[in-house]
Order: sequence, then C-alpha cells, then structure tokens
Amino acid sequence: MKIETQCLHEGYTPKNGEPRVIPIYQSTTYVYNSTDAVADVFDDPQLGLIYSRFENPTTDAVEKKIAALEGGVAAMCTSSGQAATLLSILNICSAGDHFISSSSIYGGTVNLFAFTLKKMGIECSFIDVDASEEDIKAAIRPNTKCIFGETIANPALTVLDIEKWANAAHSAGIPLIVDNTFATPILCRPIEWGADIVIHSTSKYMDGHAVQVGGVIVDSGKFDWTASGRFPGLTEPDESYHGVVYTEKYSHAPYIIKARHQLMRDFGCYPAANSSFLLNLGLETLAVRMKQYCENALKVAKYLEASDMVESVKYAGLESDPHYQTAKKYLPDGVCGVISFSIKGGRKKAVKFMDSLKLASNEVHVADIRTCVLHPASATHRQLTEEQLEAAGIDAGMIRLSVGLENVDDILADVDQAFKAARD
Repeated sequence: MKIETQCLHEGYTPKNGEPRVIPIYQSTTYVYNSTDAVADVFDDPQLGLIYSRFENPTTDAVEKKIAALEGGVAAMCTSSGQAATLLSILNICSAGDHFISSSSIYGGTVNLFAFTLKKMGIECSFIDVDASEEDIKAAIRPNTKCIFGETIANPALTVLDIEKWANAAHSAGIPLIVDNTFATPILCRPIEWGADIVIHSTSKYMDGHAVQVGGVIVDSGKFDWTASGRFPGLTEPDESYHGVVYTEKYSHAPYIIKARHQLMRDFGCYPAANSSFLLNLGLETLAVRMKQYCENALKVAKYLEASDMVESVKYAGLESDPHYQTAKKYLPDGVCGVISFSIKGGRKKAVKFMDSLKLASNEVHVADIRTCVLHPASATHRQLTEEQLEAAGIDAGMIRLSVGLENVDDILADVDQAFKAARD
C-alpha cells in the first residue's frame, strides 16, 4: 500500500460483522481461563495481553500502523513524546554510559539529556548539527551507546543529514536514534536513510488536533545488537525477566520488546486507550494535512523573508536557507508547517507582535491544525543557558510560528496586522 492508504488501513482490519473503526478497549485487564495460562503469558508476554499498563488492543493497532508508516518492524506508544525520548535512551544506556546528541534539538530534550540523565550517571555530549562525519566519530567513546538527532529541529529548524550521522554511528557499531516529529513519515522516513530507531511526539502532527499527549518509539529491526558487544542488556540474560536474552528469543525486534517488557513494565508510561483512539483519527488524515501545512508554510515563509520587520527566517523550504539542499535530499515534498523567524527589535518587539495576533493562538503547542505561536526563549527553552540557546540557534527575538490549515490569506492578514501593531 502507498502511505496515504496505510494511514487509513494499517494496524486494524475488521472481520465479518466487526466495527469499521478501531474500537476503544476501555479495560485495564484481561481474563484467562486458568492460572497456568496467566503464568504462560508472564513467561512470554508476546502470547497475550497482561495489563494495560504496557499493552492494550486499541493502542496495539495504532502501534502497528505507525510502525508500517515508518517502515519499521514494531512500535511502542508512550504517554508523551518526552517519555518516548527517555525510554529510547534508557533502553540501551545505564549509569556510566555515554551518548551523543545534535545540539540543535528541542529545549526540553536538552534539559533531559544534560541534567536529568546526568543525575542518573548517563553523560551526553552535544555536537553541532552540521559537524563533519569525522568530528562525530571523534566524539565516540568506548562507552558510547547511541547517537541522537531530530530530522527537523524544534525550533531551530535545522535539517539533520541522516546518512552522515548514521554512517558515523554505524562505524562504531552503535545505533542512530532520530526524532521525526516535525517531518512525520509523510515527508521523511529516516529508517530508509540509515536510522535505527525513530521516535515521535504524537501530540504534534500525528494527532494534529491538540487533543492527546503521546509519544511513540519505532524499531527498524535492522540494527545488529550483537556485533559490537556494547549492549549486554540485549545480548545477555535479563535477570529481571526470567533470564531472557532478547536478541535470542525475540530476534526480529529485540530492542522494542525489551523496552516494553522491561521499561514500560517498570515505568508504566503507557497511553490510555481513548488517547490512542484519538491519535488514530489524526493519523487517518496525516498525509492530506501534511501537504497543506507545507503549502501554507512556504507562502508564509516567503512573506516573512520579504518583510522589513524580520531580521532572519529559518525555513528549509526557502532557497536562502543554509539547510535547503539537505532538505531537498531528505524532504523533497516539503519541510512541515513550522517556521522560526527573528523579528527586528528583539524580545520587546517579539512580545508586541505575538500579543497583537488575532487569528493565531499564543500557546505552548506546535504542529496543530490551527495556527499558533510561541516565544521559545521565554517558554520551551527558558531553562537553557545563553550558551545552550546559542547552540540551539535561538535568540531573544525568535518566534516559532506553527502555520495551520486556515486559508493562507487569513494567516497572512493576521501576521500583517500584528506587524503593523508592533511597528507602532
């Protein structure tokens, strides 16, 4: 099936007389006909469902759909995008380990990597998104377990050269984890370019309607976890789960099964069935929506680039953008609906402009069907130091504009009147 068809049909196929739409299985638990049957499922959870803390039929259907969209073998949904990021790292890193990340990533993720994981004994080194392959390789240590990056960075909107970062990771026998939230599999499928694990905040474009918070981890099934000897958690007996060796018992997808059986069992950050139902509704229209987001955003980006009120615009769909050529390679059909631009006059003018908008909402969200704005230095990246802000490509005058699905003329009219108000 083509990806537009997959959005509608993957993950759930009704049998004769069954509901056309994925049902909401609003149950915490599942019944078995004997004690031995329950014991068998605890020995091997792949045989059936145990508890909705880490598996549910509604969510399972959505996981299968997202895995198919990304070209992976399996997926695991989480209660938020941050939970997906956290578990993707903890699944292969423990105290004393190290990993590498592009410095051009979401501010909350910077905080997670630089502070929270550091308290757990896991160290992260940040590298410029445009670093050479040699520089990336030079940062890899004997205890490095993975490399992390965002396809389209939030809110710097840099574009990751996935092949380059994947080659550097694979040269040392470690996986590349890519956050594909802004691109979605409609615009880019990182696994096809060498990524081994793909994550999303499903709260953004996948949902699209601002009705559920969620995340997902997708396993490509392509990485050889046994080759480098760096991943004993996958290749040696797990004493917390009957001594199972994940790469032996679950060779098709050891990474995601370990994440579910071990981490989701212990952390319990699984989405509710109703949230997964709502997410699926968003996924069904994802392919249609992404095309319109990109069309609207490119028109708005060109308008901003021509405005005498704007210092600079970050949107890789513009030929003037330094990541334009990289975007042409990985995102030939468009680079999402999010634009970052810096208004002349810094923070004061940015606040005046944003507070003058009438159609666009000033909110802590992005990638919605409705246009919205945020001042990253005051909100999502508020906890970062000046040095970290600079590394993430953020200045005091930067505004993140998430272009929605309204008529683009109405969006432009709103931006224009807010510029006039800010000019006074």
